Amino acid sequence: MQKGDHLFLVDGSAYIFRAYHALPPLTRKSDGLPIGAVSGFCNMLWKLVEESRETSVGVAPTHFAVIFDHSSTTFRNALYDQYKANRQAPPEDLVPQFAVIREAVRAFDLPCVEKQGFEADDLIATYTRLAVEAGGDVTIVSSDKDLMQLVGPGVILYDQMKDKRLGPQEVFEKFGVYPEKMIDLQALVGDSSDNVPGVPGIGPKTAADLLGAYGTLENLLENAGEIKQAKRRESILAHAEQARLSKRLVTLDQHTPLEVGLDDLFIHEPDGEKLVAFLKAMEFTSLTRRVTAKLGTDASAVEAAQVDVTAPARGPDLDPGGTPGGEKTGSHLAMTPAAHAAERLQAEAATPVDRSTYETVRDEARLEHWIARARETGVVAFDVETTSLDAMRADLVGLSLAVAPGEAAYVPIAHVGEGGGDLLSDEAAREGVGAQIPLGTVLDLLKPLLEDPAILKVAQNAKYDYLVMRRHGVETAPLDDTMLISYVLDASSSLEGHGMDELSERFLGHKPISFKELCGSGRTLKPIAAVAIERVSEYAAEDADVTLRLWRVLKPRLAAEGLAHVYERLERPLVPVLARMEERGIRTDRQILSRLSGRFAQKAAGLEADIHILAGEPFNVGSPKQLGEILFGKLGLPGGKKTKTGQWATDARLLEDLAAEGHDLPRRIVDWRQLTKLKGTYTDALPTYMDAEDRIHTSYSMASTTTGRLSSSEPNLQNIPVRTEEGRAIRTAFVAPAGHKLLSADYSQIELRLLAHMAEIPQLTEAFRQGIDIHAMTASEMFGVPVEGMPSDVRRRAKAINFGIVYGISAFGLAAQLSIPREEAGAYIKRYFERFPGIRDYMDRVKLFCRRTGHVETLFGRRAHYPDIGSSNPQVRAAVERAAINAPIQGSAADIIRRAMVRMEEALAAERLSARMLLQVHDELVFEVPDDEVEATIPVVRRVMERAADPVVELAVPLVVDARAAANWDEAH
Repeated sequence: MQKGDHLFLVDGSAYIFRAYHALPPLTRKSDGLPIGAVSGFCNMLWKLVEESRETSVGVAPTHFAVIFDHSSTTFRNALYDQYKANRQAPPEDLVPQFAVIREAVRAFDLPCVEKQGFEADDLIATYTRLAVEAGGDVTIVSSDKDLMQLVGPGVILYDQMKDKRLGPQEVFEKFGVYPEKMIDLQALVGDSSDNVPGVPGIGPKTAADLLGAYGTLENLLENAGEIKQAKRRESILAHAEQARLSKRLVTLDQHTPLEVGLDDLFIHEPDGEKLVAFLKAMEFTSLTRRVTAKLGTDASAVEAAQVDVTAPARGPDLDPGGTPGGEKTGSHLAMTPAAHAAERLQAEAATPVDRSTYETVRDEARLEHWIARARETGVVAFDVETTSLDAMRADLVGLSLAVAPGEAAYVPIAHVGEGGGDLLSDEAAREGVGAQIPLGTVLDLLKPLLEDPAILKVAQNAKYDYLVMRRHGVETAPLDDTMLISYVLDASSSLEGHGMDELSERFLGHKPISFKELCGSGRTLKPIAAVAIERVSEYAAEDADVTLRLWRVLKPRLAAEGLAHVYERLERPLVPVLARMEERGIRTDRQILSRLSGRFAQKAAGLEADIHILAGEPFNVGSPKQLGEILFGKLGLPGGKKTKTGQWATDARLLEDLAAEGHDLPRRIVDWRQLTKLKGTYTDALPTYMDAEDRIHTSYSMASTTTGRLSSSEPNLQNIPVRTEEGRAIRTAFVAPAGHKLLSADYSQIELRLLAHMAEIPQLTEAFRQGIDIHAMTASEMFGVPVEGMPSDVRRRAKAINFGIVYGISAFGLAAQLSIPREEAGAYIKRYFERFPGIRDYMDRVKLFCRRTGHVETLFGRRAHYPDIGSSNPQVRAAVERAAINAPIQGSAADIIRRAMVRMEEALAAERLSARMLLQVHDELVFEVPDDEVEATIPVVRRVMERAADPVVELAVPLVVDARAAANWDEAH
């Protein structure tokens, strides 16, 4: 190597983990070999090599090498036996890809370098020193802060994922010190991922301030007694030798013995046939096309190579990087969010959002350019702009694409110009806004991209975008959803939400343009199609840009925090399933609803008359103020308390408690409220949701509950009461079309079964295994009553206790439910725990685990976060503890039905059955089935639902599904 030459050194270990976490799991079709990391690695490497030759990342390289860690101990372990002692094992599906990735490097005809006893960073440091001494320049392709100590004259770090170069000034802006002091800074801060101890209580900012004041670590340690802050001074004095040890651990060895000389790293054009043979063996069709087009190789004349996938699976350093910064994807594997999340996420989103870089695409050529860019990157974020929040009624106004941070575009399709209203067919109005590509042309061009399995699509609340595009004839896949990724990472009731604006401010420190800012609100609200395209372009392209940035920040955390399996098994595959269910809707009978509205109105009027008689005077029953005056001011009922406004409280809980104590007026008011609510919410409102075919399309939210349960809205079909006469009457309005039946399949006592399994209760477990009436068995255990001939009221009490225990019911609540004295209810609960002591042990274990970690887990690894578990307020703490105890049970039930839904369509198709899944209501699935397929469909549905936990969880109790088919929902349930 000589003066003017340029050496590229790729941190191969970081590449592996970035590649692994960048894409969803991928397997080779021919034999099921995991190849997701190999695919990402090859795409990144090809992009880097081609871009570097075209000098888009500086001077084209004359020398090039990919450096890997060797999975063995190094000289640092001799210095400190706890060095990297906390490293986790690599994911199982990544292990077989290590050897294949090294084969990939050789297929590119690039040097593949590693050395036993040394880390990749030491090899990079040594090659860097030799290149600089020879007069050359060096580009280190990595974002690892450990390598920043090498930055200097002629040496930069290049973060390919962000297209960002880090020289001395950028290092200073990031950490407050120049590269020559990075070693001292790291020695003070330490690194939890590498188990480098550092000095407790010293973070990056404090370390930078101290080095600014004292110059060097050694000078700081020698003069630590002068530090004014007592706590800081004492920590540094007490851990001076620990800091010196840390410095030796983080200092890279720039004199590592090399087996591959610097001059042997000379770069040359790859052997086209060799590379194509490897890519064909891996079944990388898209990349093969790009490579053959560039190299002029005839792919049809090349046989797929025989790649040895049984070679020793040496893995890279599992956690390169770490604090401070921890930018490498792999660094998250040993980092806890509680310790480093804010710092790490800020580092991942370093580049500020600049709306001036966005493009408005007005012709086919530019759209084709953006499509080509998406194919080059392999990942594209997209977002649709429409006329409605209802995906079933929304028309496309435009859509946006983002292929890299800051590289985004908006494609206007149906803008009508300011003052044009929402008339998308108003050609005169559309002419005034400039050129727009016709909808059909946009769809024709984008459909191959959005349906290409080799290109990952990313969206925020992807179900909406998927459904809108599906209605336009496009099946978008594969699809990642940043909202769901965030939800899996932290399903906490204390969070504001998982919307894009909230996530952007939380993780990127950026506040996007709001819809209100764009379109106004109230009287000033105007349709997005009537807003100036330039303004919409900023708004829409920013949405796609921010979504892509969020994906880059959040997706790696799934694997780092052990939650990738939750997202990949329970969330991601459910998106298209729910979208298709929403699209189908359920048929509803208008006449039945109309008759019910009349009936409910008459009954409510009768209740109102009774209420006036009991009150002794007429008043507005719907007025909380007047009601409070009657109950507590006039009649003097107990339990009255006033709100901050001075008005009597009349909430449902209070009225139900009074009713349970035998007061008739509160009971009538509770009945009146329930009836008028059913009338207003359902029988009056449901017809307004019907489409032209009398079908109602509810919308399911996947990220709105702490435990993983789905929620339904617009309209909410999950809250129709099933235990009341009126609620069941409403269900009769949901009907099957001619020649079909509605099939309802409902898990029987699933939460009790899961409690028996999770708490390991032998009596309950054996009863479920033998198919014994669990409530009768519980009554027999508690009250000493034989199962045969058991009075119904005794069984009812046991049933209330069984289900109440799952939800942490109190003696007060059980007393109200059973209409018995509180002391008697408390005795029942006490006796229950005495008969089934394992339940109390289980509850104590869950509370202890939650206090330690801040979360609880379902059987499938989903986490429900309860940060207030240690609240000093006893009432708050008790409520959180009850929720935390219930969450693993309710959450596991929710996970099981999600798994059943994901598997259901494929199982039905395999049996050539045309049943269509329409609704999910807690533990129940509702299908529309042709009359002549009912008998064949029921066993398939039962089988899928009852085996939904397999093979992830082996339950100690069987799951049982009750399934019936009828003309309407009530009869089928």
